Amino acid sequence: MADGGVATAVNFLGVSCSLSGRAWLQRPAEAETVRAHMQGLGLAEPLARALAARGVTADQGEDFLSPTLRALFPDPSSFLDMDKAAEVILDALTAGRSIHVFADYDVDGASSAALLVRWFRAMGADLPIYVPDRLTEGYGPSPKAFETLKASGADLVITVDCGAAAVEAVAHAAAIGLKVVVVDHHLMREQPPACEAVVNPNRPGCNSGQGNLAAAGVVFVLLAALNRAARARGLFAARAEPDLRQWLDLAALGAICDVTALNGFNRALAALGLKVMSDWRNPGLAALLAVAGMEPGPAKASHAGFILGPRINAGGRIGRADLGARLLSTDDPAEAARIAAELDA
Repeated sequence: MADGGVATAVNFLGVSCSLSGRAWLQRPAEAETVRAHMQGLGLAEPLARALAARGVTADQGEDFLSPTLRALFPDPSSFLDMDKAAEVILDALTAGRSIHVFADYDVDGASSAALLVRWFRAMGADLPIYVPDRLTEGYGPSPKAFETLKASGADLVITVDCGAAAVEAVAHAAAIGLKVVVVDHHLMREQPPACEAVVNPNRPGCNSGQGNLAAAGVVFVLLAALNRAARARGLFAARAEPDLRQWLDLAALGAICDVTALNGFNRALAALGLKVMSDWRNPGLAALLAVAGMEPGPAKASHAGFILGPRINAGGRIGRADLGARLLSTDDPAEAARIAAELDA
């Protein structure tokens, strides 16, 4: 194979083309990087070449094969508005104001909402979930949805996996006296919605370098920022600090089902999250596994992408958009079993 980034035809086990006659091409890989992976990581040539062909540089090999949060967790402050979002949320929480989470209706939205619900629960507070009906309300926040939330008594709304493009709707929320914090990962305009904070690694001007994260990954970093800010305020003097690692399964679920690039920190979330998922301690995930006729055991990406994810998504397609978020948030095995059965049906 020629070096220099040009794919060339290969003959493997006597086969050089597909059944339809298309030539097999070997993905290009820099020979120097292949050698570095072989020598530095003790890899056989095919695996070293596979890493190099995927763009894994010589200094990234160890983190790619054995990713850790210690090595790869980003500084929350590197995200534009992250610190501001944490302070706004804590201000509302400590003041006893009514906070609601507004989530998208897919797996990433449900996982993101469940992460927040579980953190708030650990802090002794309830976090109501609002998920728009995809059939009647469409995608993302709307003026009508914010009016509904305001009428229900909401003081602050945290949007997850949506909101970055909802400029008009967020402006309406401000006009009716409703504060909004946006946590998203979708591409957005240069000018963000006018609200308390917009946390989005794909926001122009954000220098976090974490644009491959799903919303659940961004929310996971937000929880770290919330823990740090709460610690600084002395909020853990009388209660235990939430251990975020117990919820890595939800971060992994969002990352895998949203088909994000699993490299860097996002790879650590997915790899470590699958290990946490393997214990099947989340009642909702355990119930989904059971209704699918699967036995508990080591979780794989295929569990998230082909067994759990489609069932979580099913609620949004039948006008029960909040079922997925409720399932992933509950600690009641009986409730989890009922919701899982409904989703499976």
